[in-house]
Amino acid sequence: MDIQQLKYFLALAKELHFWKTAEKMNITQSALSRHIMSLENEMGLQLFFRNKRNVKLTPAGEFLKEKWSIELIQLEAIQKHARQIHLGEQGSVCIAHPDSISSSILPDFLKKIATVFPKLKIELVQLTYEQQEEQLKNYKIDLAFSREINESASIDSKNLGSENLCLVVPSNHHFITIDDITHESIAKEGFIATNAGSSNSYDSIISDVYKHYQIDPDSHISCEFGSTIISLIKNGLGISILPESYRLQHNENVRFIPLNFTANLYMNWRKNDPNTLINTILELL
Repeated sequence: MDIQQLKYFLALAKELHFWKTAEKMNITQSALSRHIMSLENEMGLQLFFRNKRNVKLTPAGEFLKEKWSIELIQLEAIQKHARQIHLGEQGSVCIAHPDSISSSILPDFLKKIATVFPKLKIELVQLTYEQQEEQLKNYKIDLAFSREINESASIDSKNLGSENLCLVVPSNHHFITIDDITHESIAKEGFIATNAGSSNSYDSIISDVYKHYQIDPDSHISCEFGSTIISLIKNGLGISILPESYRLQHNENVRFIPLNFTANLYMNWRKNDPNTLINTILELL
Protein backbone atom coordinates (compact mmCIF):
# COMPACT_ATOMS: atom_id res chain seq x y z
CA MET A 1 0.00 0.00 0.00
CA ASP A 2 1.25 3.47 -0.86
CA ILE A 3 -0.13 7.00 -0.82
CA GLN A 4 -0.88 7.00 -4.53
CA GLN A 5 -3.01 3.87 -4.18
CA LEU A 6 -5.00 5.57 -1.42
CA LYS A 7 -5.54 8.56 -3.71
CA TYR A 8 -6.81 6.23 -6.47
CA PHE A 9 -9.16 4.55 -4.01
CA LEU A 10 -10.55 7.84 -2.68
CA ALA A 11 -11.02 9.22 -6.17
CA LEU A 12 -12.92 6.10 -7.26
CA ALA A 13 -14.93 6.14 -4.02
CA LYS A 14 -16.05 9.66 -4.92
CA GLU A 15 -16.76 9.13 -8.64
CA LEU A 16 -17.95 5.48 -8.46
CA HIS A 17 -16.99 5.24 -12.13
CA PHE A 18 -13.76 3.65 -13.38
CA TRP A 19 -13.51 5.50 -16.69
CA LYS A 20 -14.19 8.96 -15.20
CA THR A 21 -11.83 8.31 -12.31
CA ALA A 22 -9.05 7.10 -14.61
CA GLU A 23 -9.41 10.20 -16.77
CA LYS A 24 -9.35 12.47 -13.72
CA MET A 25 -6.27 10.74 -12.28
CA ASN A 26 -4.54 10.73 -15.69
CA ILE A 27 -4.04 6.95 -15.90
CA THR A 28 -5.62 4.20 -17.98
CA GLN A 29 -8.73 2.42 -16.78
CA SER A 30 -6.89 -0.92 -16.71
CA ALA A 31 -4.10 0.60 -14.57
CA LEU A 32 -6.67 1.96 -12.13
CA SER A 33 -8.30 -1.47 -11.90
CA ARG A 34 -4.93 -3.08 -11.16
CA HIS A 35 -4.22 -0.58 -8.35
CA ILE A 36 -7.62 -1.17 -6.75
CA MET A 37 -7.26 -4.97 -7.00
CA SER A 38 -3.75 -4.78 -5.57
CA LEU A 39 -5.04 -2.73 -2.63
CA GLU A 40 -7.88 -5.19 -2.02
CA ASN A 41 -5.52 -8.18 -2.20
CA GLU A 42 -3.03 -6.59 0.16
CA MET A 43 -5.74 -5.81 2.73
CA GLY A 44 -7.61 -9.07 2.21
CA LEU A 45 -11.01 -7.44 1.75
CA GLN A 46 -13.32 -6.16 -0.95
CA LEU A 47 -13.61 -2.37 -1.30
CA PHE A 48 -16.11 -2.13 -4.17
CA PHE A 49 -19.07 -4.03 -5.50
CA ARG A 50 -18.76 -3.77 -9.27
CA ASN A 51 -20.30 -5.11 -12.41
CA LYS A 52 -20.45 -3.94 -16.01
CA ARG A 53 -22.84 -1.09 -15.16
CA ASN A 54 -22.34 -0.10 -11.53
CA VAL A 55 -19.61 0.54 -8.96
CA LYS A 56 -20.55 0.73 -5.29
CA LEU A 57 -18.58 0.85 -2.06
CA THR A 58 -18.74 -2.11 0.28
CA PRO A 59 -19.36 -1.38 3.99
CA ALA A 60 -15.60 -1.79 4.55
CA GLY A 61 -14.97 0.58 1.65
CA GLU A 62 -17.37 3.16 3.14
CA PHE A 63 -15.51 2.94 6.46
CA LEU A 64 -12.09 3.34 4.84
CA LYS A 65 -13.28 6.20 2.65
CA GLU A 66 -14.25 8.17 5.75
CA LYS A 67 -11.07 7.36 7.69
CA TRP A 68 -8.55 7.61 4.85
CA SER A 69 -9.97 10.93 3.62
CA ILE A 70 -9.06 12.49 6.98
CA GLU A 71 -5.73 10.72 7.33
CA LEU A 72 -4.62 11.57 3.78
CA ILE A 73 -5.22 15.28 4.43
CA GLN A 74 -3.15 15.02 7.63
CA LEU A 75 -0.42 13.03 5.89
CA GLU A 76 -0.15 15.54 3.04
CA ALA A 77 0.02 18.37 5.59
CA ILE A 78 2.85 16.55 7.38
CA GLN A 79 4.73 16.04 4.11
CA LYS A 80 4.25 19.69 3.19
CA HIS A 81 5.56 20.74 6.59
CA ALA A 82 8.61 18.47 6.17
CA ARG A 83 9.32 19.99 2.73
CA GLN A 84 9.00 23.47 4.24
CA ILE A 85 11.52 22.58 6.93
CA HIS A 86 13.86 21.15 4.27
CA LEU A 87 13.57 24.32 2.19
CA GLY A 88 13.78 26.59 5.20
CA GLU A 89 10.25 27.93 4.82
CA GLN A 90 9.45 26.65 8.29
CA GLY A 91 11.45 25.26 11.17
CA SER A 92 13.97 27.17 13.25
CA VAL A 93 17.51 28.50 13.29
CA CYS A 94 19.59 29.66 16.25
CA ILE A 95 22.09 32.48 15.65
CA ALA A 96 24.73 33.69 18.10
CA HIS A 97 25.97 37.26 17.77
CA PRO A 98 28.09 39.82 19.58
CA ASP A 99 26.32 42.73 21.25
CA SER A 100 28.03 45.20 18.92
CA ILE A 101 26.09 44.26 15.76
CA SER A 102 22.62 44.47 17.36
CA SER A 103 21.93 47.74 15.56
CA SER A 104 24.15 47.37 12.50
CA ILE A 105 24.48 44.18 10.46
CA LEU A 106 22.09 41.99 12.44
CA PRO A 107 18.73 43.74 11.74
CA ASP A 108 19.38 43.89 7.98
CA PHE A 109 20.44 40.25 7.93
CA LEU A 110 17.32 39.13 9.83
CA LYS A 111 15.13 41.22 7.52
CA LYS A 112 16.55 39.34 4.52
CA ILE A 113 15.91 35.98 6.19
CA ALA A 114 12.35 36.96 7.13
CA THR A 115 11.66 38.07 3.56
CA VAL A 116 12.80 34.76 2.07
CA PHE A 117 11.53 32.53 4.91
CA PRO A 118 8.57 34.32 6.56
CA LYS A 119 7.62 31.28 8.67
CA LEU A 120 11.12 30.51 9.93
CA LYS A 121 11.57 30.79 13.69
CA ILE A 122 14.77 32.65 14.59
CA GLU A 123 16.39 32.46 18.01
CA LEU A 124 19.14 34.94 18.91
CA VAL A 125 21.68 34.32 21.66
CA GLN A 126 24.82 36.03 22.90
CA LEU A 127 27.72 33.79 23.88
CA THR A 128 31.43 33.98 24.49
CA TYR A 129 33.62 32.77 21.63
CA GLU A 130 34.44 29.57 23.51
CA GLN A 131 30.73 28.90 24.04
CA GLN A 132 30.00 29.61 20.37
CA GLU A 133 32.49 27.01 19.19
CA GLU A 134 31.25 24.38 21.62
CA GLN A 135 27.56 24.96 20.83
CA LEU A 136 28.16 24.98 17.08
CA LYS A 137 29.83 21.58 17.31
CA ASN A 138 27.01 20.25 19.52
CA TYR A 139 24.24 21.57 17.21
CA LYS A 140 22.88 23.89 19.90
CA ILE A 141 23.34 26.89 17.60
CA ASP A 142 23.46 26.98 13.80
CA LEU A 143 25.31 30.19 12.91
CA ALA A 144 27.60 32.49 14.86
CA PHE A 145 28.75 36.04 14.19
CA SER A 146 32.12 36.48 15.84
CA ARG A 147 35.08 38.85 16.00
CA GLU A 148 37.40 35.94 16.66
CA ILE A 149 39.44 34.18 13.98
CA ASN A 150 38.22 30.60 13.66
CA GLU A 151 40.88 27.98 14.30
CA SER A 152 38.67 24.88 14.41
CA ALA A 153 38.95 22.35 11.58
CA SER A 154 35.26 21.44 11.94
CA ILE A 155 33.96 25.01 11.48
CA ASP A 156 33.87 27.13 8.33
CA SER A 157 34.14 30.92 8.39
CA LYS A 158 33.50 33.91 6.19
CA ASN A 159 35.06 37.32 6.74
CA LEU A 160 32.25 39.89 6.57
CA GLY A 161 34.51 42.93 6.74
CA SER A 162 36.12 45.18 9.30
CA GLU A 163 35.33 48.33 11.26
CA ASN A 164 37.17 50.84 13.37
CA LEU A 165 37.69 50.42 17.05
CA CYS A 166 36.78 53.47 19.09
CA LEU A 167 37.75 54.88 22.42
CA VAL A 168 34.43 55.38 24.19
CA VAL A 169 34.31 58.11 26.82
CA PRO A 170 31.60 60.13 28.60
CA SER A 171 30.28 63.01 26.49
CA ASN A 172 31.74 65.54 28.95
CA HIS A 173 35.21 63.96 28.80
CA HIS A 174 38.17 66.11 27.77
CA PHE A 175 39.07 63.63 25.00
CA ILE A 176 37.42 65.08 21.88
CA THR A 177 39.48 63.74 18.95
CA ILE A 178 42.23 61.19 18.44
CA ASP A 179 44.79 64.02 18.72
CA ASP A 180 43.86 64.40 22.39
CA ILE A 181 44.90 60.82 23.08
CA THR A 182 48.54 60.54 24.06
CA HIS A 183 50.56 58.21 26.22
CA GLU A 184 50.55 60.74 29.02
CA SER A 185 46.86 61.64 28.87
CA ILE A 186 45.44 58.14 28.49
CA ALA A 187 47.70 56.60 31.14
CA LYS A 188 45.71 58.47 33.79
CA GLU A 189 42.39 56.91 32.74
CA GLY A 190 40.61 53.97 34.33
CA PHE A 191 39.65 51.35 31.76
CA ILE A 192 36.71 48.96 31.67
CA ALA A 193 38.06 45.75 30.16
CA THR A 194 36.05 44.08 27.39
CA ASN A 195 36.91 40.55 28.49
CA ALA A 196 37.39 38.50 31.62
CA GLY A 197 41.05 37.73 31.09
CA SER A 198 40.59 35.49 28.05
CA SER A 199 43.16 35.26 25.29
CA ASN A 200 41.89 35.43 21.71
CA SER A 201 42.39 37.30 18.45
CA TYR A 202 40.04 40.19 19.30
CA ASP A 203 41.68 40.72 22.68
CA SER A 204 45.07 40.77 20.98
CA ILE A 205 43.89 43.75 18.91
CA ILE A 206 42.87 45.54 22.11
CA SER A 207 46.32 44.72 23.49
CA ASP A 208 47.87 46.30 20.38
CA VAL A 209 46.02 49.52 21.18
CA TYR A 210 47.45 49.49 24.70
CA LYS A 211 50.93 48.83 23.35
CA HIS A 212 50.58 51.64 20.82
CA TYR A 213 49.89 54.13 23.60
CA GLN A 214 52.43 52.45 25.88
CA ILE A 215 49.98 51.92 28.70
CA ASP A 216 49.21 49.13 31.12
CA PRO A 217 45.57 49.86 31.94
CA ASP A 218 44.35 49.36 35.45
CA SER A 219 40.96 47.67 34.95
CA HIS A 220 38.86 47.07 38.03
CA ILE A 221 35.81 46.15 35.95
CA SER A 222 35.59 43.70 33.07
CA CYS A 223 32.54 42.78 31.02
CA GLU A 224 31.71 40.73 27.91
CA PHE A 225 28.84 42.94 26.73
CA GLY A 226 29.40 46.36 25.22
CA SER A 227 25.95 47.75 26.03
CA THR A 228 26.67 47.17 29.72
CA ILE A 229 30.11 48.74 29.35
CA ILE A 230 28.55 51.83 27.75
CA SER A 231 26.14 52.16 30.68
CA LEU A 232 29.12 52.03 33.04
CA ILE A 233 30.92 54.70 30.99
CA LYS A 234 27.86 56.95 31.18
CA ASN A 235 28.02 56.65 34.95
CA GLY A 236 31.67 57.72 35.11
CA LEU A 237 33.10 54.31 35.96
CA GLY A 238 35.80 54.43 33.30
CA ILE A 239 36.43 54.45 29.54
CA SER A 240 36.77 51.53 27.12
CA ILE A 241 37.58 50.39 23.58
CA LEU A 242 34.66 49.11 21.52
CA PRO A 243 33.74 48.55 17.85
CA GLU A 244 32.30 51.64 16.18
CA SER A 245 29.02 49.84 15.37
CA TYR A 246 27.92 50.52 18.95
CA ARG A 247 27.50 54.12 17.86
CA LEU A 248 24.36 53.03 15.96
CA GLN A 249 22.62 52.08 19.20
CA HIS A 250 21.71 55.75 19.76
CA ASN A 251 23.97 55.99 22.77
CA GLU A 252 23.65 59.42 24.33
CA ASN A 253 26.04 60.89 26.89
CA VAL A 254 29.00 59.00 25.42
CA ARG A 255 31.50 59.94 22.73
CA PHE A 256 33.05 57.56 20.18
CA ILE A 257 36.56 58.50 19.07
CA PRO A 258 37.70 56.37 16.09
CA LEU A 259 41.18 54.86 16.51
CA ASN A 260 43.60 53.68 13.84
CA PHE A 261 42.80 50.06 14.64
CA THR A 262 40.18 47.78 13.09
CA ALA A 263 38.46 44.53 14.03
CA ASN A 264 37.02 41.96 11.64
CA LEU A 265 33.61 40.34 11.84
CA TYR A 266 33.15 36.71 10.82
CA MET A 267 30.30 34.31 10.27
CA ASN A 268 30.96 30.79 11.53
CA TRP A 269 29.04 27.59 10.82
CA ARG A 270 29.53 23.83 10.94
CA LYS A 271 31.61 22.48 8.07
CA ASN A 272 29.62 20.26 5.68
CA ASP A 273 26.37 20.93 7.54
CA PRO A 274 23.69 18.73 5.88
CA ASN A 275 20.96 21.29 6.64
CA THR A 276 20.23 22.97 3.30
CA LEU A 277 18.59 25.84 5.17
CA ILE A 278 21.95 26.95 6.57
CA ASN A 279 23.52 27.15 3.11
CA THR A 280 20.56 29.13 1.80
CA ILE A 281 20.78 31.61 4.69
CA LEU A 282 24.51 32.01 4.17
CA GLU A 283 23.85 33.08 0.59
CA LEU A 284 21.94 36.09 1.99
CA LEU A 285 25.10 37.52 3.60
